Amino acid sequence: MGARRNDVSRALRAASAALLLGALLMAPAAAREAKRSAALSHAAIAYHAPSRNIGWASERRTRRDAQLEALRQCGHPQCEVVTSLSGGCAALARNEQRHRSQRGVNRAEAEAKALRRCGARCEIVAWVCTR
Repeated sequence: MGARRNDVSRALRAASAALLLGALLMAPAAAREAKRSAALSHAAIAYHAPSRNIGWASERRTRRDAQLEALRQCGHPQCEVVTSLSGGCAALARNEQRHRSQRGVNRAEAEAKALRRCGARCEIVAWVCTR
């Protein structure tokens, strides 16, 4: 009976070691996947004040991709990227004379900051968030 108990104990130790080794080997893969997911989180807002055209994009692979998509959606040849980000949120506020964009950790914070910076009679006209 003692030999059998030693065999079971040895098998349990081997299984534990195999699980630990598997977990250690998978940790770098999980870190790479998390980095890849974060890399998909680029966003941008484009704006053309005279025409009041707006474009935005989120969840793009690169900052450039987000900016190009925002400019494409804006639809005017003189649109400009007013904000781009990787993580968090951004909002664009405007009135008849000015526009301001601001970032925040969430939509509410970005909108509040944009309204505060823009001033009287401003309204939120665009917002974008990433994961």
